[in-house]
Amino acid sequence: MTDVHASRFRWPWPRTDGSLRREGAAVDWRSTIRSRLTVCAALTGLWTLGIEARLVYLQVLEHSDLTARAALQQVKTIDAPAKRGDIVDRNGHVLAYSVDVDSIVADPAEVEDPERTAALVCGALADCGAEERRRMHAQLRRKARFAYLARRVSPEEAHRIRALQLPGVGFLKESRRFYPKRELLSHVLGFVGLDNAGLGGLEAAYDSQIRGREGRVLVHVDARNHAVASRVEREPTAGVGLELTIDQYLQHIAERELRAGVLENRAEGGAAVIMDPRSGEILALANWPTFNPNTFNLSPEHARRNRAIQDQYEPGSTFKLMTASAALEEGVVTADDPIDCAPGVIRFGARVIRDDHVYGTLPFSDVIAKSSNVGAIKVGLRLGPERLIKYVSRFGFGQALAPDFRGENRGSVWNPADLNDSALASVAMGYQIAVTPLQMAAAVSSIANGGTLYEPRVVRAVIRNGRRVPVEPRPLRRTVSGRTAGELTAMMEAVVERGTAKASAIDGFTVAGKTGTAKKIVDGRYSSAHFNASFVGFLPSRRPALTIIVVIDTPRARGYYGGTVAAPIFRRIAEASLRHLGIGPTINPVPPVLVTRHSMEP
Repeated sequence: MTDVHASRFRWPWPRTDGSLRREGAAVDWRSTIRSRLTVCAALTGLWTLGIEARLVYLQVLEHSDLTARAALQQVKTIDAPAKRGDIVDRNGHVLAYSVDVDSIVADPAEVEDPERTAALVCGALADCGAEERRRMHAQLRRKARFAYLARRVSPEEAHRIRALQLPGVGFLKESRRFYPKRELLSHVLGFVGLDNAGLGGLEAAYDSQIRGREGRVLVHVDARNHAVASRVEREPTAGVGLELTIDQYLQHIAERELRAGVLENRAEGGAAVIMDPRSGEILALANWPTFNPNTFNLSPEHARRNRAIQDQYEPGSTFKLMTASAALEEGVVTADDPIDCAPGVIRFGARVIRDDHVYGTLPFSDVIAKSSNVGAIKVGLRLGPERLIKYVSRFGFGQALAPDFRGENRGSVWNPADLNDSALASVAMGYQIAVTPLQMAAAVSSIANGGTLYEPRVVRAVIRNGRRVPVEPRPLRRTVSGRTAGELTAMMEAVVERGTAKASAIDGFTVAGKTGTAKKIVDGRYSSAHFNASFVGFLPSRRPALTIIVVIDTPRARGYYGGTVAAPIFRRIAEASLRHLGIGPTINPVPPVLVTRHSMEP
């Protein structure tokens, strides 16, 4: 009993072997589990909170960026090229149009061997050298998803590259400008760069209208970059078309004869303009040298220069028409007033100005016909600087006249307050003043039409959505009265009949014109070996249909005078143009043939 009692009494307390009581052991186990569960719950809560925070960060704060990055991987945007509007001449002949061609593109991320791919693509192209191959290789090594390898290749080149089946290399349709007449009218039309933007001529001046608006196509791709679906986001819109005042055949005549004249005179270049004096419409505008706008990058810069509107020159004796206009209009002289040109020399201090011949006393009409420097200077001094420069401005000199051309040279005109007698003498005979061939053609056209200066223009109508919107002629101002214009016309006829321009005469037609010969400034001084030879005139003189100017830069073979160099070119252009337009002789015209028709009774 005692042992049992003792045993019952002692068991809740620790045993001598160090074991715990059962109640204590149970208590410690629960505490351990509870602490472990607490830690696990805390970790789970933190893990859940972190995931939720990350989800909030990704789906709320980074939503826009991630969506954009996904779109870059899943959706490709391709620009659908807009077609530039056609350019046609006044008779509807196409001068410029656009065609779809292939450009070689690549996804560098899909290209397995950039060096080999560049070599194969370059080898398939007709004109690809080591420099171009290195450029392709550099493009394919870029960390990008798109790269151009070659722009606007020929169908044969595209076929060869397609047959290679190169990974990552594909094709993109682009619009290419094509000029079917090659060099014809190249300076007026201009040219288009790789990005379908106009870089010269009308292509640049009317680029915002001709170019149209590019479309946009969205292409959805899979993980292997294969297209699975596409959607047109914006349709491309074609640009407007232009109908020009140019007559294609007259342009051909002007270019042909100008080229022949430059070559036969071994000149540096030249320009010719044919204009309708009744409206200001430019029927032809030619320059030499010229270039092919289809391959404009292969031509030198000087060949792409539009001399007719960009080159200013001292006009020489053709400018005496402006002096005569002012003098007649202001009543300073009449056509019959005698002008003492003897002894063929006039002095301003140490400066001496001479005539080519000693004329003595001439009626003012013959001062113009014989192109006397001394006679023109004396009349210019009577006018004075204020009145002379007033008429110079009336005729459009020192101003940009043609809105259809970018880069038109305004020329150079004196401020009348700065003109002393010596400078006034120079201006009166066409020196120390700079003009362009187009300005001179427009000024003489105002004499031809009776005294109205028209804005020179080359765009006749705009074609928008199949609807033709004409561009109306724009008269700028009155230059001289009809009476003065008539007197000037008679003087210019005398220049051709018995003056310095006999080489411009055309059988069966009355021609009014004026020659010009002027020294060029070389290294800051007037050269005795470099000249500009020019001739400007209109015909038939009493019912003018054409104004034509020819300017030849530095002739070296057949003299340098306007009457011997430029006048014959004028005549050849005029003769061919009159035949093309069907204009009959005005001197002793052939009587019409009358045919009587008799009706036959059955």
